[in-house]
Amino acid sequence: MFEWFISFRYLRAKHKHGFISLISLISVAGITVGVMALIVVLAVWSGFIDGFRDQILGLNSHIVVQRAGGAMGNYELVRDQVLTVDGVKAATPYLYAPTFLNSPSGGNGVILRGIDPATAENVVNLAEKMIKGKLSDLTVDNGTGIPKIILGKNLAENLRVQMGSKVRLISPSGPLTPMGVIPRIKTCVVAGIFETGMYEIDSASAYMTLTEAQGFLEIGNVVDGIEVAVSRSDLNRADQIAKKIVGKTGDGYIAKDWMTMNRNIFTAFQLEKIGISICLALIILVAALNIISALIMVVMEKGRDIAILKSMGATSASIMKIFFFQGLVIALSGTLLGTMGGLGLCSLLARYKFIELPSHVYPMTTLPIKVLPADVTIVAISAILITLTATLYPSWKASKVKPAEVLS
Repeated sequence: MFEWFISFRYLRAKHKHGFISLISLISVAGITVGVMALIVVLAVWSGFIDGFRDQILGLNSHIVVQRAGGAMGNYELVRDQVLTVDGVKAATPYLYAPTFLNSPSGGNGVILRGIDPATAENVVNLAEKMIKGKLSDLTVDNGTGIPKIILGKNLAENLRVQMGSKVRLISPSGPLTPMGVIPRIKTCVVAGIFETGMYEIDSASAYMTLTEAQGFLEIGNVVDGIEVAVSRSDLNRADQIAKKIVGKTGDGYIAKDWMTMNRNIFTAFQLEKIGISICLALIILVAALNIISALIMVVMEKGRDIAILKSMGATSASIMKIFFFQGLVIALSGTLLGTMGGLGLCSLLARYKFIELPSHVYPMTTLPIKVLPADVTIVAISAILITLTATLYPSWKASKVKPAEVLS
């Protein structure tokens, strides 16, 4: 096609005004920078969302099953029913209670979590987060009759305790007497310390066995609910599995999946991701405006050439194609360079992790990177479409050149 031939000649040719060539190079550079920035930022954002999700799910289950009326007494039967549901990998009973933890060096409000170490290990990854001691140490008899407790790293630091130290659990919901409420107090020994990387959890969480927690709270053989784990491939189907669980256990129970419980957080993340994408897309838009300027000046400079081509039989459609193909080459060049640069930079950031993040602010220590093929495809296609749209007016303007007026 002669349109391609002439387009390449115009791209390679030295213009009378070097400024036109400079604008073309700036346009390519603008598209390259815009595409590269979008790919890197979206990869960081996707990595951050994934990392945050993993941190949330680290010590929390994928689905929580609760009794609509309150505490669950027949939890062993309910757990057995839940385990028969397709997609459920493991289940364990749990107990939550706001308490106060005291040491000779101070005190701190905590969320006491009663767990069954035998079944909890397959639901929450507390065992993987242990930096001192083991999860199984909760059930080891120390011969003193003093219950064992596992603390978060920041909580242990705030209380200035270490392995083997004694702390006192204090519950404000004690028995009511004429003198007021008498708090329950139980001495425990620190049997382990864990670290998740999330300050809110590490500074206000404590674990002990379900039996010891029930005894301390004097609530009998009841729990707050059943925590359920699904396979990683079924994480995005957790809401569907939750509905199956309710169908299995009956109307007296409710099941909430991790997406529902954290909907506000992840919705905010998605909105921010869209907002950032729109802001960075303006870089590509600026480059597209440069293309309009460059092509219009080329049309003005090549007006005589266009008139001669039309006199020789070239149609208006052919003239439009010549300048449209010029814009296409610029678009493809900038997009290809930007995509390669963005993927290359993401690879470097993921491999060497030279950008560190403060652990007390973010749930990860290095900049997270996760390149999603869908994001890269959308960015590349959008860049090409924006750029090609910018070439339509200059191309149409070139097709309207009248040979009689230009050559007279």
